[in-house]
Amino acid sequence: MRPAIRTRRLVTVLLAVLAAYFLMPLYWLVVAATKSTGDLINSSPLWFANPQLFTNLGELFSFGDGIFWRWVLNSVVYAGVGALGATFISACAGYALAKCAFRGREALFNVILAGVLLPMTALGLPLFLLMSKLGLANTYWAVLLPSLVSPFGVYLSRVYAATVPDDVLDAARSDGAGEWRIFVKIVLRIMSPALVTIFLFQFVAIWNNYFLPLVMLSDNQLYPITLGLTSWQGFADRQPILQTLTVVGALVSVIPLIVLSGALQRFWRAGLTEGSVRE
Repeated sequence: MRPAIRTRRLVTVLLAVLAAYFLMPLYWLVVAATKSTGDLINSSPLWFANPQLFTNLGELFSFGDGIFWRWVLNSVVYAGVGALGATFISACAGYALAKCAFRGREALFNVILAGVLLPMTALGLPLFLLMSKLGLANTYWAVLLPSLVSPFGVYLSRVYAATVPDDVLDAARSDGAGEWRIFVKIVLRIMSPALVTIFLFQFVAIWNNYFLPLVMLSDNQLYPITLGLTSWQGFADRQPILQTLTVVGALVSVIPLIVLSGALQRFWRAGLTEGSVRE
């Protein structure tokens, strides 16, 4: 029993150290967001000094005629619409790859899986040239359209769609249900854990995406939060207050992700676990 107890204690201590390591940047962000520009530079980085969080928030939302609100709205549009669209497209593609027999199905699926390995930096220039040809560069569509693609989402959707019993589908067809009704009424409900997982992963990826908006956008009215805060940071040497506003804006930007992850945690955790077992 003693070795087992020592092992559990060691694991507990190790997990506590890892938790502290990963939470330390968030703790610093919370502390730094409460400081003035002078205190941010001169005071202890890990402790509070003359907290003025609400003053900093007021300056954040009023600076530049409230441009930060515009960036928040842009991020919500990019991440919300992009994640919803990617989830639906992934569900359709995964169901078709799992339940529809057609020539080249496995080859197509392998190509989609290869897309998981492609980094966004490698696709940035081709996407920009394509959007420029279509006249969509420096528009919302330049960021939204690439965000609708999720190779991982297609993979996870196929894993779940493959578990839908064929007898259920045949029974629905014999009752006169069309393929679209079967997909919406039956398949999507069975795939709901996977769909929540895909939505959350895609939302976080789009919300934190910096490189794609940097390549596609030149109008600061179209910037998401990530690109907007980076542009502020670039001018912080000439306007020191921007250094504080960047920190406060970074704190505000992580709040939606924390709330969304907490609200959907049980769904996406179940989706990942069941998907790995089914595969």
